[in-house]
Amino acid sequence: MKTPLYLNSFLARLLLLFTLVLSQVALAQTTAHLRGNIRTESGLAVEFATVTLHRASDSVVVKAEFTDAEGAYAFSIPSAGRYYVAASQVGFARAKSAVVDVATGDQTVPALVLRPSQNTTLNEVKVVAQKPLYERQADRTVVNVEGSSLAAGNTSLDVLARSPGVTVDNNDNLALRGRQNVLVLIDGKRQPMTGSELADYLRALPADQLKSIELITNPPAKYDAQGTAGVIAINLRKDQRLGTNGTIQASYGRSQYDKYTAGVSLNNRRKGLNLFGSYNYANRDGLAQLDIHRDFFRSADAAVDPNRQQTLTGSSDQINRSRMNFLSHSVRAGFDYTLSKRTVLGAVGSYQQNRAPGQLGENQTTLYDAGGQPTDIYNARNIRSFVSPNGSANLNFKHTFADSSNSPELTADVDYARYRTSRLQQLSTTYTLSNRSSTLLDGDQQGDLTIVSAKADYTRPLARRSRIEAGVKASRVSSDNDVVFRLTEGFLTTIDPNRSNRFKYDETILAAYGNWNRTLAKTTLQFGLRVEQTIAEGRQAVGDSSFSRRYAQLFPSAAIKRTLSKNHELNLTLSRRINRPSYGQLNPFRIIIDPTTAGSGNPNLRPETSYNLELTHTFKGTFSTGLSYARTSLPIIGVVQPETDSTVLSTSVNLNRQDYFALTITAPVQPAKWWQMYNNAVFYYSHFVGNLAGTSLNKGRPAFNLSSNHTFTFGKGWSAELNGSFQSGEQYGFLRVQPNGQVTAGLQKALWDRKGTLRINVADVFFTQKVRAVSAYDNYIERFYQRRDSRVATVSFSYRFGNDKVTPIRRRTSGAEDEKRRAGGA
Repeated sequence: MKTPLYLNSFLARLLLLFTLVLSQVALAQTTAHLRGNIRTESGLAVEFATVTLHRASDSVVVKAEFTDAEGAYAFSIPSAGRYYVAASQVGFARAKSAVVDVATGDQTVPALVLRPSQNTTLNEVKVVAQKPLYERQADRTVVNVEGSSLAAGNTSLDVLARSPGVTVDNNDNLALRGRQNVLVLIDGKRQPMTGSELADYLRALPADQLKSIELITNPPAKYDAQGTAGVIAINLRKDQRLGTNGTIQASYGRSQYDKYTAGVSLNNRRKGLNLFGSYNYANRDGLAQLDIHRDFFRSADAAVDPNRQQTLTGSSDQINRSRMNFLSHSVRAGFDYTLSKRTVLGAVGSYQQNRAPGQLGENQTTLYDAGGQPTDIYNARNIRSFVSPNGSANLNFKHTFADSSNSPELTADVDYARYRTSRLQQLSTTYTLSNRSSTLLDGDQQGDLTIVSAKADYTRPLARRSRIEAGVKASRVSSDNDVVFRLTEGFLTTIDPNRSNRFKYDETILAAYGNWNRTLAKTTLQFGLRVEQTIAEGRQAVGDSSFSRRYAQLFPSAAIKRTLSKNHELNLTLSRRINRPSYGQLNPFRIIIDPTTAGSGNPNLRPETSYNLELTHTFKGTFSTGLSYARTSLPIIGVVQPETDSTVLSTSVNLNRQDYFALTITAPVQPAKWWQMYNNAVFYYSHFVGNLAGTSLNKGRPAFNLSSNHTFTFGKGWSAELNGSFQSGEQYGFLRVQPNGQVTAGLQKALWDRKGTLRINVADVFFTQKVRAVSAYDNYIERFYQRRDSRVATVSFSYRFGNDKVTPIRRRTSGAEDEKRRAGGA
């Protein structure tokens, strides 16, 4: 297929723009370098020695670096002058060079020799420290999952649902500070799934594999513009220990049913090469219960009855019980190879197979007439199974242009992922009161999703304490879903043409961005612009739901941080973002949930866009208060709307507008040396305007979300955590949700010199994580009550083996961080 002319033009402009940016950056400044190496008395290289660059006039530290495996170091000199170098390492006396006069050319300092210290003899030094579970940074909240007892035996979805400001609704949709449509990244890679598919993926990812979760409400231009509510970035754990080492873990959880997990990770880190791999297994049984009452109405014509009185035409009661069994195997392996002192090449591959061999759902529906008399009773038995093998591969590259922490850097990634799904369904229904014959509906759905993407990012520090970032990205998504339904009624079996279909979807996104920031005495400025071109085509084999869409949009972002005094800081951020419908949301397939309820995508969905503004005040670097506002055009929401006088359809639609106001308060407190507390409160108001199913919506409701986490350190390896959260009632589109909350407690004990860890926790101690809600239209009202087996007691054990020596991490620092180090004299 030939590339369209307008697309060639757009690519050419992107390439020209990126080339111009790089050429201007390359001419920005020529920097002198000061190089040298560190040796022992016997002439051996000293790896990871700390080297500091000092101004000769006042001995102030200008920069700091680690030596590499050959004992070498290099500094970029910010301005001509007289400098000297000092070096230190544990067990050695400090050494200092002679003063060097640096002008514009590179210079080499004679080798510094470190001699053993006569005053200090250290056989082994162990530092035992753990990051707080929650950290509030300038533009994000970080959840440090690694080492937390709350992560023991749980899934990534469990930990995410307990994070500050994060909620998961009854349909497994994630919300951040009361707003849905969040971009989820895992190790920087966008996850193409939403709703229940994304939830199943996160349920298969053990929390023990996580390092941290970052909650970013106003991301800079470097991030994809997808996600009007912000970004949830999940970072997987990486072992930094030298030599050969690993971790094994296993857990057992019990609700009404058993939940098992087990896993092993291995790592071999040698000079210039790091190999790593992991395997995880999960087998989790569960139960979901859902009770629904529905009332169907007929509204009078406005010309006849100006008050539009509702007349009840019928109602129904449903009792749903679903027994679930979820099996998962996942393997991940990769390497990082040092091609040269400043160039690293890496590759990561993963494979995951999720299976649900027999999900049994039982449904009883009773239909009533307007007088409340039963007209029929459906008894349905729904047997579902699915197999989803998913594979991905990543090739990454990083090159630093100079031997300095403040040097230009180029990174590049190429990704390939394929998600395949096979879903089988057998729905048998008997009718008690009517004379209708029993029916059997067999469904066979095959899905194939392929993603290919490539991106490059360039970062360069500039003069006057500033820095620029620029990058390009291209991604291609191809989705193919084929479903066949066969209906057996009596002795006759036919293909159901109203439900069988095939839908193909292709999406190409081309993007480029530029970002500039500068650090002044008390102010930090950042401005960015991202442009994205979207080309989307959907083709349906049956019906007229095919479409073709092409559009380009600009996404500006800005941030201003001002230090008012030692204790007070202000931060203002602004961004424009987009939320494109997911592939499942566009797919017009019918999914039969029960005889009266079906699910379907909506090919007429349009992307939603939003402007987001946030002002945050930070007191003493810990307590923060934030005011937020967002205006969203064409917001995408999930709805359950009537189709007939007894059946409904679950789908997604666009409303006209959503206005969102929020006050966020974060208060870390340490009541005692052994007790740390992290409190988070979000008070918000969402107002929706739109029209659906003959119902005009112009409604909002104040709401709030509270969370509090307590960490207790008792000594002798004992520690504990207590987490509680509460979500008030809220209005989300046509849905009015009642309050709910949960309390989770965990205890852990470090064993065998902290190599082993035994953890016990109980999730949803009081079994209060239940959802009650009302969905109301002019001609239809639904009330439902949903709960899962969320109260789970889990015991887990993990053990670290192999070399415990940790390699110092050569941090990738920003220009602003470098300036802070200069200002602080360290």
